[in-house]
Amino acid sequence: MTGEIQGILSELQAGDKKALARAITLVENDLPGYEDILLNLESPAHTPIIGITGPPGAGKSTLVNSLISVLLQKSIKGIGVISIDPSSPINNGAILGDRVRMNEHFNNKQVFIRSLATRGTLGGLSAKTIEITELMRSAGFDYILVETAGVGQSEVEIAGLADITLLVLTPEAGDEIQAMKSGIMEIADIFVVNKADRDGADEFSKNLYQTMPLKSGKNKDIEVIKTVATQNEGIENLANSINKHLQHKQPSEKSKLLAEKAYRLILKKRMEDISKEKLKQEIEKEPGNSFNLSRFVSTY
Repeated sequence: MTGEIQGILSELQAGDKKALARAITLVENDLPGYEDILLNLESPAHTPIIGITGPPGAGKSTLVNSLISVLLQKSIKGIGVISIDPSSPINNGAILGDRVRMNEHFNNKQVFIRSLATRGTLGGLSAKTIEITELMRSAGFDYILVETAGVGQSEVEIAGLADITLLVLTPEAGDEIQAMKSGIMEIADIFVVNKADRDGADEFSKNLYQTMPLKSGKNKDIEVIKTVATQNEGIENLANSINKHLQHKQPSEKSKLLAEKAYRLILKKRMEDISKEKLKQEIEKEPGNSFNLSRFVSTY
């Protein structure tokens, strides 16, 4: 381990935000020393990870902005935010559009906001999200918020990362529920009906509760909360619900969450030497009419 990496680790444990930003850059881009950082992290007591997901236009970023303000009132060590942005097709980087809606917290020393690009990863997350949340846990925040990219039903991966998952919808989302039912609907712990000042919010919330999936054979622990994030309405109620859920989380649920994280990291590590571009080149060398996909895959 180099002196530079040791210095980053020491500053990271002391809560230095610049060191955290540098460490995230190393890990996100697989730069020299990133593995030493991950292997030598010392995480304090468990920091809850709150996942915020939902379709585009539901107001996730505005909701996160308002939620930060309320959670800060109960925070001592600060709040970390990871905003997963869709990748640019030009340079593969994050567009950073979501961070504009959180501009009131940019200069707050108790808030650390970082955008990550999906870089083509499905599921609404970045391939490096798990490692980066571990980095942020080591910085000693009270809460870590992870906002997904907003790609719809495929965003079920957030359930394997977060201690609690919020599904943000709007009163106009009635027709979308049927499409999402087989995927994202099952992962939510709290349903948030945002923009609840619009017509039909009360009826939509009632119908949502009646049609929500049952967890462990009952749905009494799943809540539907109405908010108007632009006006900070309902945010206090949402924060209280989040904390109540976290306090009643069972050890078995935490073990399942850690197992899911471990599985995804192991899967990623075992696949790191597989290149799609290399696969494409090898397939192009094969005779088109006689190409056998199963035989080709078996060579790996």
